[in-house]
Amino acid sequence: MAVWDLCVTLEELGAEIPPLKISVTSDLHIGGVILKVVEKSQLKRDWSDHALWWEQKQQWLLKPSWTLDKCGIHADARLCLTPQHKPLQLVMPSGIIVRMRKKKKDKDAEENVYDITCAPLPSSTILKLANGMPAFFAEKPETETAYKMLAASQPPPAPETIAKMYFSTNLVEKAQINSRWLDSSRSLLQQGVKDDDKLLLRFKYYSFLDIEPKTDVVRLTQLYEQARWAILLEDIECTEEEMMVFAALQYHIGKVALTEQPVSSCPAMDDLDSALQSLEVKLEGESSADILETMTAPELHDYLKIFRPKRLTLKGFKQFWFTFKETTISYYKSKEESSKEPIQQMNLKGCEVAPDVNVAGKKFCIRLLIPGPEGMNEVYLRCEHEQQYSRWMAACRLASKGKTLADSSFTNEVQSIQSFLAMQKTSPSTNTTQTEESINTHSLVCLRYQKKYKPKQKFLQIWQALPDFGLSYVVVRFKGCRKDEVLGIANNRLIRIDLGIGDIVKTWRYNTMRQWNVNWDIKQMAIEFDGNVNVAFNCVTANCKIVHEYIGGYIFMSTRSRDQSDTLNEELFHKLTGGHEAL
Repeated sequence: MAVWDLCVTLEELGAEIPPLKISVTSDLHIGGVILKVVEKSQLKRDWSDHALWWEQKQQWLLKPSWTLDKCGIHADARLCLTPQHKPLQLVMPSGIIVRMRKKKKDKDAEENVYDITCAPLPSSTILKLANGMPAFFAEKPETETAYKMLAASQPPPAPETIAKMYFSTNLVEKAQINSRWLDSSRSLLQQGVKDDDKLLLRFKYYSFLDIEPKTDVVRLTQLYEQARWAILLEDIECTEEEMMVFAALQYHIGKVALTEQPVSSCPAMDDLDSALQSLEVKLEGESSADILETMTAPELHDYLKIFRPKRLTLKGFKQFWFTFKETTISYYKSKEESSKEPIQQMNLKGCEVAPDVNVAGKKFCIRLLIPGPEGMNEVYLRCEHEQQYSRWMAACRLASKGKTLADSSFTNEVQSIQSFLAMQKTSPSTNTTQTEESINTHSLVCLRYQKKYKPKQKFLQIWQALPDFGLSYVVVRFKGCRKDEVLGIANNRLIRIDLGIGDIVKTWRYNTMRQWNVNWDIKQMAIEFDGNVNVAFNCVTANCKIVHEYIGGYIFMSTRSRDQSDTLNEELFHKLTGGHEAL
């Protein structure tokens, strides 16, 4: 066969050295090309991480047995032999910069960068602890320092610094942010990321598996930091009272971080906790198997007000007599007519429950999104006082999970809701003010709970309870419509939002989705739901691949359970999120 010259750039030789010319034939395989380049360079080093990068095609040549002819490479191809893993800087939610891979030490670094490239990767997903941290962090002083910084909450910046930061003022600006996600099915080099570039690392999917404080300290801290900045920069809506609760928890977290060292776990207490959990599970099993057979599930009866928001209507709440039995709410015109057929019955199993509360204004509402054949039906229930709200809210939360009022967690749920309401109360009669230095945070919680109570987890729980938590926005154009609208993507549903007035037009749950397809040529997504409901739209502010990856990622998350949490099916994830590129 004819012999011809192929030019290959070798990164180790430097940018000023011209490409190496090697003589090849079309039947030479990729591995042979690499071998010829290495021999001609006369450099002695470990080449196991190197591969050929085809600049014009923006792709890696990772199959060493393929020939140049099979790859479609001719004499005009510009190839580069370069490491597959290169230095990269990640800006964490806390603002700390972590260097993931570094070839040489920077002597004149302007920013404090924590290098963790020397930490060996864990051999399994079940982490081993050493000195209170994952073992692979504890092997060297540098990685131990990096771990301690990643696991610690950072002090808040000055108010004038926050005021200069970027604030999203409307849905379109919030939607623009979601156009920046990198594609998980393509390499970083394919997406234009160069050596030592700086990327922002953020939690994209708002489905959090159970967080274990012992092994997930870094994850918990960075989640808290992302939530904190979402609140401070008003990326998510919350009331003034909710903002004060976040402020109180943030103050407590910051104070403890400055004055205390992390409390090491006590084996005796851990054994006691495990024993109590086992006992609780055993008792719950006995109560559900034996006790519930001999008694009927308790019920709730009360006068409540109901409101069904509809566009272009000014009708408000209307009072009815409500009964809550098992997982179903029924309401009647009055208490006397409760023996007749109800006006309506609503089964709350699988519904969405969110608080709409203003303690100072004596507003105690429960927002329900109930699955229906045409999407999600929105209903508001209004209670008269805290006690009534606590009971009905707890009942709705349990019913959404398929549990009845007889469940052993009902009382704990009521108490948790009452504690949350108590945190929002203010005491205007108190005239004495305390300075920051005079507040003793240790007097707020007993010594036992200073060790066991996790303010960061409480912060995240309240963040997750906000009505708009976990929504990622994309501006889209629905098929057959002439104006742009907003698609809200949550961990379990899609929401169609009117861009002009911000009202929710329609909601579709993933568990009613039959299939979704992408026409990559015209960049259009088509989704089919139960009941022959079909939706199609084009993305305006982001590539449709990003929306496709969101949906596939959340469906992948829903397939994981606590039993499966120690194994990750990466192949399934890429099949669900990669689209045609993953096939």
